[in-house]
Amino acid sequence: RDVYDPRITSPKSSTVWVVGHSVEVTWDTSDKPKHVTNPEGKVVLGYVEDGDPSEHLDMDHPLADGFDISDGHVKIKVPNVERRNDYIVILFGDSGNRSPAFTI
Repeated sequence: RDVYDPRITSPKSSTVWVVGHSVEVTWDTSDKPKHVTNPEGKVVLGYVEDGDPSEHLDMDHPLADGFDISDGHVKIKVPNVERRNDYIVILFGDSGNRSPAFTI
């Protein structure tokens, strides 16, 4: 089994998303194995708080679902969420990968 855990390249810690805008989540596909066990991706929004190990993932409302993880990017619409500077996105496929914290 080939576990694929690509590094998220966008959003970065300096990223600011605006509610309602279209943005792109990107990840590095340069080290993709020849056979990816689960090529269907999902991007989920969450947030992290100091001292709390939870990622507070909104699994019920994925930002994107059912795309080919080998593409290296997916466009999403920024959801109407409260303003925070500790949001993260998780890329699921073969394995999960977390972005740095960023602002919406």
